[in-house]
Parts: sequence; C-alpha cells; structure tokens
Amino acid sequence: MTFPQEYIDFMVHFHGNRDYFECHEILEDYWKEVDSRNKDSVWVGLIQLAVANYHHRRGNFNGALRTLKKAFQIISSNEVLIQQLGLDSNLLLTQIRARVADIEKRHEYQSMNLPIQSNQLLEQCKKRSQELQMAWLLESDLTNNQIVHRHKERDRTNVIEERNQAKQKKTNRRQ
Repeated sequence: MTFPQEYIDFMVHFHGNRDYFECHEILEDYWKEVDSRNKDSVWVGLIQLAVANYHHRRGNFNGALRTLKKAFQIISSNEVLIQQLGLDSNLLLTQIRARVADIEKRHEYQSMNLPIQSNQLLEQCKKRSQELQMAWLLESDLTNNQIVHRHKERDRTNVIEERNQAKQKKTNRRQ
C-alpha cells in the first residue's frame, strides 16, 4: 500500500524532530483537500493527537487533556482506518489512555511513538526521514524553543487578515 505523502511527512515530523506544529499544518492541509467537512475524520484525530503533544510539552495540561480526549474519541471511532494507515489501533488507544492519565496527574511530557505495525509504512517513513535529513525516533528536544513554542514564532498576518475579512463580510450582511 502506498500511503499519502502528507501522512508520511506527518509521521516523520512526529517521530523525528517532534515538530507537532508542523504535523498539524501538514495534515490539516491534507484533510481540507480530502475530507474537509468531516470533523470526525481520522485525519482530524491524528491532528489532535499532535496538537495534544504540543500542548503537553509546553505544560498546557488543560489544552492537552481536552484535545487528547477529542483525539481518543475520533481515533476509537475510526479503528479500521487507523489499521489501514499501518498503525495498531488497540495499542494506540492504550497509549492515549495512558497519556490522558499522565496529563491528569500533571506528569511531565514524554515523547510518544505511534505504534507502527506496517513494515511498508515504517520503511517509507525511514526513507523520507533520510530525504529530509531528519533522524528517526529522536526524543523531543525540550530546549529547542523554535519547535517547543513554534506558535509564537509564526507569521500570523494571513490569519489576521482572513479573520478581519470574515468580520467585515458579517458586518456587511447585517447592514
């Protein structure tokens, strides 16, 4: 099976440099292309899993817990698709339950490895990590503020412009 390139890139960032923000960006764009109206899409569940790790690593336990519980709901309702994506769905759900318990107890963040059961997926991920000159299965570098606090580093000009345009359209409709 050939996996979507965006999924491979998500996996490489998730297990390589642990850039969960980039994981979110990659899969969100893909989700919008293939399943944008489905808030219960397997892609949304994986995005939320990355976002929960991002929040947990930054010490935002409330955000991590809320997001991880949403990810659990979506992933548990998409177990067949998770399996088709080369992951062990039972083990993944067990990992998420354990992570929820850790977050509830305010345990410090630990890097998470997704339970890859497909040798083909594993090989594609390793090959892509070499292409990107990124190590595979690194522990998260908690001193790398460019990754740990990436949302503070990004240019939000486009987001702000889009919000302002949406507000203006709403105002115009009311008038």
